[in-house]
Amino acid sequence: MEKIGLFYGSDTGCTDDITKDLVSIWGDEGLVVTEIDDASKEDFEQYKIIILGLSTWYDGDLQSDWESFFDEFQEIDFTNKVVAIYGLGDQIGYGEYFIDGVGILAKVVLENGGDIIGHWPIEGYRFTDSVALIEGKEDYFYGLAIDNDNESQLSDERLEKWIKQVKLELEPYLIPEYATV
Repeated sequence: MEKIGLFYGSDTGCTDDITKDLVSIWGDEGLVVTEIDDASKEDFEQYKIIILGLSTWYDGDLQSDWESFFDEFQEIDFTNKVVAIYGLGDQIGYGEYFIDGVGILAKVVLENGGDIIGHWPIEGYRFTDSVALIEGKEDYFYGLAIDNDNESQLSDERLEKWIKQVKLELEPYLIPEYATV
């Protein structure tokens, strides 16, 4: 299977823990994990399939390492790349900014020619607003929403379901013509 680049950032360790869980559930299928503070724009160029992970801080801010990398991230050409995003947030304490980081990254990916898979339904969440809502399809987030602050008991189940979904959605992108550089 083609190598998949997984780029994530974590300040408190929660996103790090979710990323380790994701890698464990995903299995040994070619994930190359890189913390975003160790990444460069060139690192993204070697992958056709990319997974991004982050948390949202305060009033809709990117996780600090993503914030530092964001100018460079905006320069990445995502043409012929498929991207899945997972994000952590607090839907109760910061309900008006719930997983905004997912939406911030998703919009750059789309503006720069990429495809996004792994859309996640908003059903079951209690938030008031989010930049991560898909425009024109507001009953879905651009990616997986994890709330370890208020619903940690659902994190593993949501992660497992999302990984199965992403793997199914990746199948059309794994045809030989697409996978070649």
